[in-house]
Amino acid sequence: MIHKTAIIDPNAKISTKVEIGPYSVIGPNVEIGDNTIIQSHVNITGHTSINENNKIYSFASIGSNPQDMKYKEEKTKLLIGNNNIIREYVTINPGTIQGGGITHVGNNNLIMISAHIAHDCIIGSNIVIANSAAIAGHAEIGDHVVIGGNCGIQQFTRIGKMAMIGGMTGVSRDVIPYGLSTGNRNYLNGVNVVGLRRSKIPNKEIIGLTEAYKEIFKTKSLNDNLNKLNGEFKENNLVKEVIEFINKDKKRPICTPFIK
Repeated sequence: MIHKTAIIDPNAKISTKVEIGPYSVIGPNVEIGDNTIIQSHVNITGHTSINENNKIYSFASIGSNPQDMKYKEEKTKLLIGNNNIIREYVTINPGTIQGGGITHVGNNNLIMISAHIAHDCIIGSNIVIANSAAIAGHAEIGDHVVIGGNCGIQQFTRIGKMAMIGGMTGVSRDVIPYGLSTGNRNYLNGVNVVGLRRSKIPNKEIIGLTEAYKEIFKTKSLNDNLNKLNGEFKENNLVKEVIEFINKDKKRPICTPFIK
């Protein structure tokens, strides 16, 4: 059902199973899949593709130009997956040529009121982004991450799988998978044991990760600490993910328990 006051460009590709509420505006290069619900006063523009079963609440702005002074109206994209809840006043921008041209949002995410996802971000699946969190350009957020309210995440930052970021944290350093991070400028304060247990990860693996965490961050010399890890730790799948994350090419330093 499309409300009579909605303004939809005739070139937009809208499934017949989509609901669009009063006064929403849909641009010419927008594609929207089955069973997506768009409430009143939503603006969707740009080269934006939204898959199935999403719900977008009033006053969200999806696909408007990147907030990047280098952007010159290039035809870049925003891709949104399935089953996402995008609450009021959320803003999501497409990519830039310099950043690869695509912003990608996965599946089953809850993006709460007034959150912002900037250009060229890669947002995984099953993520909670709480109220007024701002994610700057080129950030990568892994699956099952929880980002607290009023967080600020700097550009090019990586947050690994199932990490949890406390409210009002300024994230300027990469957060390892399964890490807990808080602070005015973020530091690590342990492993997300609660999240791991809720995901039914075997207790043996969780214990192995917590013990490896102590060794990896035993001193400020991460390379030396990683080299000294014994083989038993390296056989733990969770530990392997953390090691791979730390060793991957990166633009930001790794967040540690040591406060700068």
